[in-house]
Amino acid sequence: MLILGIETSCDETGVALYDTAGAGLLAHAVHSQVAMHEAYGGVVPELASRDHIRRLIPLARGVFGQAGREIEQLGAVAYTEGPGLAGALLVGTSFAHALALVLDVPAIGIHHLEGHLLSPLLSQHPPAFPFVALLVSGGHTQLMRVDGIARYALLGETQDDAAGEAFDKTATLLGLSYPGGPALARLAESGIPGRHRLPRPMIASGDLEFSFSGLKTAVMLLVRAADPDPQFRADVARSFQDAIVEVLAAKCAQAMEATGLTRLVVAGGVGANHALRARLDAQGARSGFDVYYPEPELCTDNGAMIALAAALRLQQQDRQVRKRSAFGVRPRWDLETLT
Repeated sequence: MLILGIETSCDETGVALYDTAGAGLLAHAVHSQVAMHEAYGGVVPELASRDHIRRLIPLARGVFGQAGREIEQLGAVAYTEGPGLAGALLVGTSFAHALALVLDVPAIGIHHLEGHLLSPLLSQHPPAFPFVALLVSGGHTQLMRVDGIARYALLGETQDDAAGEAFDKTATLLGLSYPGGPALARLAESGIPGRHRLPRPMIASGDLEFSFSGLKTAVMLLVRAADPDPQFRADVARSFQDAIVEVLAAKCAQAMEATGLTRLVVAGGVGANHALRARLDAQGARSGFDVYYPEPELCTDNGAMIALAAALRLQQQDRQVRKRSAFGVRPRWDLETLT
């Protein structure tokens, strides 16, 4: 079956074609709105929605052309139903349902985080179930136990800012442009390790919860009390990133020990951070677990992960998903409620 995947939850328009007959991911394309939102220092929901409308059809046409397939060959249309920005979600949902209605094929609503959770399965060396997953992105920092499709158990999550939010807010404190996370990571490369000792929030809490707002506040106080010359800013960026990475790695190690599992999956935009990957790989080598990541181009929001999630649901729960999903979006949607 040929599945079209559509992702419009925030500021990236993603479209992909996935073949369940064995060919797998045939083609995908993503348009980022970073340049448009940069002037505002963050995502403007109304502008994001309008840009999805402009980009979605040309991207879809390009993906069909790249894959050498025709729209009439589609067997299903998958789309991000939530969570995300309501207006942005409605663009993808409307397009998916209209296309599915014309072609008389199922329209399958997918949870955005389930897409990220399963995205490493698109890599050349995919993990097998069960595994522990670290979902780490701009809006989410969660540890999940994954025993199969729709079999997710929350192990721990952030109590305030997500790791990605902390990256972006700290980048603003250091005078970096939007999007702040990647810019801070680049600046940290020239920082001197250990120059500033920042807190490691909840690293010894004895549970799998996270908290990053206090770390951001510590950076704010540090910046206010000093003359922020270029090397100082680089050193602060390095110390901040080291603190985030150390906490994430420690909590992952605790989760692996608590569950007794031997596979860790890291997904979400922050999962592309090179320092985090190096630390987790080293931790896994010491502790005896393997670490899996999506390809770097699939760490950010994309249609490929939505198409894959739909394909796996078709395989696992064929009778439930062959009916067209009800039209609607879920800006807030708990991953554990999936069935």
